[in-house]
Amino acid sequence: MKQFAWAKAARSYLLPGAALAAGLAALATGILPLPAFNELAGRTVPILGFVLAMSLVTELVDEAGLFRAVTGRLAALGRGRVFTLWLLVIALATVSTVFLSLDTTAVLVTPVVVLLAMHAGIPPLPFALTSIWLANTASLLLPVSNLTNLLAQERLGLSPVQFAGLVWAPAVVGLLVPIALLWLAFRRDLRGQYRPRPVRPARDRTLLAIAAATLLVLLPALVSGLPVQYPALAAAVFLTAVFVWRRPAALKWSMVPWRPLMLTAGLFMLMEALHANGLTALLDGVAGSGEDLPALLQLAGVGAGAANVANNLPAYLALEPVADSPARLAALLIGVNLGPLVSPWASLATLLWHERLRVLNVPVRWGGFALAGLVAVLLTLPLAVLALWSVSGMH
Repeated sequence: MKQFAWAKAARSYLLPGAALAAGLAALATGILPLPAFNELAGRTVPILGFVLAMSLVTELVDEAGLFRAVTGRLAALGRGRVFTLWLLVIALATVSTVFLSLDTTAVLVTPVVVLLAMHAGIPPLPFALTSIWLANTASLLLPVSNLTNLLAQERLGLSPVQFAGLVWAPAVVGLLVPIALLWLAFRRDLRGQYRPRPVRPARDRTLLAIAAATLLVLLPALVSGLPVQYPALAAAVFLTAVFVWRRPAALKWSMVPWRPLMLTAGLFMLMEALHANGLTALLDGVAGSGEDLPALLQLAGVGAGAANVANNLPAYLALEPVADSPARLAALLIGVNLGPLVSPWASLATLLWHERLRVLNVPVRWGGFALAGLVAVLLTLPLAVLALWSVSGMH
């Protein structure tokens, strides 16, 4: 059994390890020039530091029992109505995605809301699909919501408030249209009543209170205009110290997001190497130019297609140089953030989500998932781009 677990863990590192090794090989052979690498490192190391810190914060907050406490409270607030409970799950998934990132929603919110549904005798699929759709489509509003947003914010030099001012209209569309489609698809399952289960008290109330207070201080700090890695790192160090004091056995090396960090660093280097060898010129014709509505639709569509063929992060990195204005960069974000709903590998969040569902024995039919996601993308993307174009004064 231990050998099987070891082999499974080793396989999970194959793709991240290969990506990192390929990036390092590009650097060693000169395919990625050293000046380009230095510029890339100056831009991305703070972002990777933020990813590391926020992953630790969310893991520790979850270990303290905060997400379970919140979902238990939601079950009570639902007052036995399935539809009301679903609306509360929407609120939880949206807040988690906007302020803590789409991966947090996929990894931590998904299992607690699915278990909430199963314990209440409700079909879990509507709650599971709500979690992953909103993990992707609600990830447009703030820089911290998605790694692609952090890259775009860094390029534009915008504060979090200014960034939200650029993308708020398509972000609203990205939230409302998928919710409407989910209701239409699952309206029969969302009727009726459920019986809330008693909420188990937290294992360590002091630890839970400290974790909740830390998160309440961190969230406004992330949108204050400070470089986001600093408050995130401060919160991670503080919570780690609290766990050393209250529950040291809970601290594990597996809390460090080794695979995402390896994969992301490798993709950063590979895409920079490709740009240094002519990728930008190659994509100029495919991605188009200009800020009229057809041009923005073209760029968003190419971004969504590339995300579903490969993954949203390399899709963004490949197309970023041809998104040469705030409006075009926002259109690209619409494509790579709202578009990854069709293929299971379109975003890391979807893969993490499926891993959690597999552990919970909740089956996913990828054919149905892809078809539903395609319908959602075909409706959401044009409306989101239209919203961007309408409020940006480009017509």
